[in-house]
Amino acid sequence: MKQQFIGGLLVFLGACSFGVLSSIVKTAYHAGYTLGEVTGVQCLFGMLILWGLHIIFTTFRNSKKKANTHHNNQPFTPRWKVVATGIFPGLVGICYYQCVQLVPASIAIILLMQYLWMSVMIDFIVFKNKPTSMRLLAVIVIIVGSCLAAGITNQSIHLNLTGCLFGLLAALMYSLFISTSSNIGNHLPKLEKSALMITGACIVTFAIFPPLFLFKLSFNDLIYQLGLLLALLGTVLPPFLFAVGMPKIGISLSAILSTAELPVAVTCSYWYLQESVCFNQWIGVFLILSAMVLPNLKHIRKKH
Repeated sequence: MKQQFIGGLLVFLGACSFGVLSSIVKTAYHAGYTLGEVTGVQCLFGMLILWGLHIIFTTFRNSKKKANTHHNNQPFTPRWKVVATGIFPGLVGICYYQCVQLVPASIAIILLMQYLWMSVMIDFIVFKNKPTSMRLLAVIVIIVGSCLAAGITNQSIHLNLTGCLFGLLAALMYSLFISTSSNIGNHLPKLEKSALMITGACIVTFAIFPPLFLFKLSFNDLIYQLGLLLALLGTVLPPFLFAVGMPKIGISLSAILSTAELPVAVTCSYWYLQESVCFNQWIGVFLILSAMVLPNLKHIRKKH
């Protein structure tokens, strides 16, 4: 129970970190930077930070003793496969940031939230983990709360089919990231696993957007400051927290707890971007937070 609580808390904190990204990305777009520049700088800084931390960690710690105590009873995964799974977080950023440019932000968030049922389906179909009735109820409540929190009842909706496609692709990539992060490379030290995955994300990002812009920008450009924030809050912390927390609690519960991203995003838009948030949106945020508790009610009752 203690390990599950810690794992759930880490996944929740990783999702909260993801929640502030939309405000930072919007700031970058308003400053005139492009999708390729935003995603490229984020992945590059994230990769450099993670590898730097991994090198420092392994230099000042007894890695042999660490390996003997933590690498047992874990299936071995070749490192190239861990790098390959980095395709998913790389494509999440590209698809979601592109979606935000083509459809209203509220619609983009709802499209990304479709990873909820996608993750539960992957967990059931691929890994044969049947969701409990309480977990299914939580997913339904979260979807309803997501619609309210995104504010779709308070604006006329003009859908861009291309933007919707990118949003659904982002959701699919996110659900695949959740699945692979829980089941691949768990024998590796967490920092190394995160660094390998973000290396894959950086490779796919630079394959789609060649980093030629690095030769045009100066180090005083705002994009580097914003890119560092995006790297820390979107590339370094969440994958590491997910890599530690998700194996402790499983895919379905990870998917539910990671919905904390939406209420955090709504709160940031209200306090940082000074965007109006209506009463219905706060009700949606409350529903989502309440739904996170539903799968754990049985454990809470047992403790009392």
